[in-house]
Amino acid sequence: MDHRIHQLPHQHALNVTAPVRQSSSKSNVNFKDVLTEQTGLKISKHASERLQERNIEIDTKQWEQINDKVKEAKAKGITDSLVITEQAALLVSAKNNTVVTAMNRQEATSRIFTNINGTILMDK
Repeated sequence: MDHRIHQLPHQHALNVTAPVRQSSSKSNVNFKDVLTEQTGLKISKHASERLQERNIEIDTKQWEQINDKVKEAKAKGITDSLVITEQAALLVSAKNNTVVTAMNRQEATSRIFTNINGTILMDK
């Protein structure tokens, strides 16, 4: 038995291009995916459900502002924060860059928030 390593003839890789997707009028793009792609801020399944259930709408510009503030908070050592906007209160893990849950402002007025070490107040 020959224990030497033999070099096999070099084979060239095939150049196969991925098929081009046809764009259609309906898009299967999920808002959550677009947000993550654009801002880096992720939304947990729980938070996504709460946003839908409570009809909380936050536009892309405000998501970007929230993401910037969360990054700023993370730089200051904050790991879990409460983000208060005009219409919502979001619990955000700055450590994981993830929105954990969401509620509208009316629900948030009589709540006690625990396990946070920072609060971000957002104006319009």
